[in-house]
Amino acid sequence: MIANGIWMVSGAIQWFFHIPADMPSTGEPNGHLIRDVGFAYIVFGFALNWCALRLESRRPVFLMVSFFMVVHALGHVVEIIVGLLPASHWWIDFPLVLLPGIILGALTIPSVWGSLVGDDEAAKQPGSLL
Repeated sequence: MIANGIWMVSGAIQWFFHIPADMPSTGEPNGHLIRDVGFAYIVFGFALNWCALRLESRRPVFLMVSFFMVVHALGHVVEIIVGLLPASHWWIDFPLVLLPGIILGALTIPSVWGSLVGDDEAAKQPGSLL
C-alpha cells in the first residue's frame, strides 16, 4: 500500500498508464487526484503497520482504514455492475481492491477481531462489521 502510494505521488501519470489495472478505461488521468489518493494510501499503509505492532489497542485506527478499503471495493463493484467499468474489472480489481476490502472487512467483525487479539469476550460476540 505504501509503495503504491509513493508511486502515485511521485509519478501520477506514469502510474495511471502503467499500473496493471486498465486505468484508461476509467477516463482521462487527473494527476492531482491521483496524488491525493496516493497520499491517502501512504497514510493508510503506515496506519496498518502501526496497528500491527499492538493490534489489540488500535482497533479504532484499524476500523477507519478498513472502512475506506471496504467502501473503495464496494465503489468498484457498483461501477462494474452498472457498466461504468467493463466486466473485465472483476478480475483486474480483485487482487488489489476487492480482496483487501473483503479481508479487512472480515477482520472488523468482533468475533474475528477477538480471535486475532486473544480477546475471548469479543470472540464470543456475534457482532456487526463495525
